Amino acid sequence: MNGNVLISGAGVTGLALAYWLDRAGFATTLIEQAPAFRRGGQAVDIRGVALKVVEEMGLLEDARALRTRLKGMSMLDADGNETQRTEERTFSAGRLDSDDIEIFRDDLCELLMGAMSERVEFAYGDSIRAIDDQGDGVAATFASGVNRKFDLLIGADGIYSNVRKQCFNDESTFVHPLGVVLALFSTPNLINLIDWQLGHREEGIGYVIYPSHDKSELRIGVGFAAPGSAMSRSDTEAQKQLVAWQCAHLKGEFPRFINAMKTTDQFYYNELAQIRMPSWSKGRVVLAGDAAHCASPFSGQGTSLGLVGAFVLTCELIRQWDDPAQAFAAYEQRMRPYVDLNQALVDLTREGPTPDHLLTEAKNGVDLSDLLKKAV
Repeated sequence: MNGNVLISGAGVTGLALAYWLDRAGFATTLIEQAPAFRRGGQAVDIRGVALKVVEEMGLLEDARALRTRLKGMSMLDADGNETQRTEERTFSAGRLDSDDIEIFRDDLCELLMGAMSERVEFAYGDSIRAIDDQGDGVAATFASGVNRKFDLLIGADGIYSNVRKQCFNDESTFVHPLGVVLALFSTPNLINLIDWQLGHREEGIGYVIYPSHDKSELRIGVGFAAPGSAMSRSDTEAQKQLVAWQCAHLKGEFPRFINAMKTTDQFYYNELAQIRMPSWSKGRVVLAGDAAHCASPFSGQGTSLGLVGAFVLTCELIRQWDDPAQAFAAYEQRMRPYVDLNQALVDLTREGPTPDHLLTEAKNGVDLSDLLKKAV
């Protein structure tokens, strides 16, 4: 295929898009505002039909080899005492006897990067300052001052999408806050936690703790009610102070984790929201993954939605490259019922573990059989 595509965002969705577009023969450029590949982050899940997509990429066995392999979890009280334990499921992955793959975000991203060819161009430490859809292509001005023209622009730049803000009207109506903060950070494995997860959920605050794949680090997620006024996304110190304040009553080992959090550079803070849009495309610009339809981490399906969407969008572009509007419409028509099922899970999930029959319906909620038969 001839054609060049700019992807904004080098997370799971952006990297999966780059893989499929490169495999299809498109010239592909990824622009990412982070200065380099980002380590850290939470474990994510590859479930249902997304497993078939990863298998088609030739990465299924590699992903299985990198899975977290947790053997169970303990729930703790605010003093750090165990109140219950199970070897059947974990808070982050669900049932441990399923075929789903729980894998750390950075490990999955490394797999995707390693699978694509050297033809894919990466522009780290840069972002898109201006976008001009000229009808026959999209002119992009980068923050670095570079001006380039592409046939298409794909925004895969997450819930706070720069592309969405620049190209779509009524941005505020698309963002539906869930009233919850999720802070993620990494610390050294201070308690020698091996193949086990720790969780806590009482009085408006919850946390989950589990070791990295090599057991050298702990990955910690803390959730609590969002503050009354939004906090600056760039004020990391203020964010850490808020997390420490919210966790001040937690005892046992938890104060050690908060002390380590204060100096880590692997820290992420998000006020959770869903993204609901009447259309994911406009002209020669289209959104994918969380930028288009974030369901929130409560669904456990964001990674699978991103992987499947990247595959579907590429297939439709191959079919109808000369008519992007039709390609985008076909992509959305196939994906939206799948997205709707997963966004509907969130209210249930916030109350506790998702009922297994509903999760099964959601994770298998898109038919890719025809596309997989003649994969890119």
